[in-house]
Amino acid sequence: MTTAHDTAPLPRELSDVRGWFPALDQVLFEWLLTRQENRGERGDLLELGVFMGKSAIFLGRHLRPGEAFTVCDLFESDAPDQANTKEMAKSYASLTREAFERNYLSFHDALPTVLQGPSSLAAEHIKPASCRFVHVDASHLYEHVHGDIATAQQALLPNGIVVLDDFRSEHTPGVAVATWEAVLNRGLHPICLSTQKLYGTWGDPGPVQDELIAMADAREDCGLSIQDAAGHRIVRLRSRGMPAPDFPYSRHGAPVAKDRPAAVAGTSSAPQTRPPGKKPGRSPVARIAVDVLPPVITRAVRRRRSRRY
Repeated sequence: MTTAHDTAPLPRELSDVRGWFPALDQVLFEWLLTRQENRGERGDLLELGVFMGKSAIFLGRHLRPGEAFTVCDLFESDAPDQANTKEMAKSYASLTREAFERNYLSFHDALPTVLQGPSSLAAEHIKPASCRFVHVDASHLYEHVHGDIATAQQALLPNGIVVLDDFRSEHTPGVAVATWEAVLNRGLHPICLSTQKLYGTWGDPGPVQDELIAMADAREDCGLSIQDAAGHRIVRLRSRGMPAPDFPYSRHGAPVAKDRPAAVAGTSSAPQTRPPGKKPGRSPVARIAVDVLPPVITRAVRRRRSRRY
């Protein structure tokens, strides 16, 4: 029997895969995983809750020889309780293992280890202190998230990183309660907050925070705010038109190029580039304004442009 997933278009690029994985979080995943790799930190990868596979596909690119990648999701399996059954019927009725595997294999040669069932299965299959990176994006119910955080703590290496999704969405108060409970009572240290995800560690967050702050402060497309709460340094990041990092096209090929208008005579159609890390310079108008405006006005303009929130 042919299903809707059999006839759905095959993804050509990551953005074709359904799911919620904003550019800011893609940048943070890329930066944190690459930092681990550059420092020689080895360990497995784990994702609890995959939906259609967008973030799993992204994580799979960072899997290195000798490391394992495990994902866990209910897919079409029965939920462990009535509340979870209602949640699945409302938000994930279209999710099937077939759809996930189809999307993942569009970008990778082999599947990760797939555990089909409640996220609690991971605690039985993942070796303690074996993972360097865990992404928790399964149930939004407090009891399940509380258990998923315990699974992540057990699975992570001492300086491993956990990412908790939907910790401040208005429709997921159970995630918020479980997340901040872990920070206040279970030793979890926040590394940073994005719009919907908390990045944390049970190790020392200071060194990675210092490097992350420097990275964010150097980018004009990243808003940065630092606060203190209950003895924790809270680093808040926000996208200001941030592009997603480059990601290879799937095996189904690059998107068909769209017709572009002919270039105006005397101009180049090639994208303008600048050295890595160099911020774009001011426009001629902006430079003139800085030169001729009174200093008090210039400072006010600069403060307004640099305001993060």
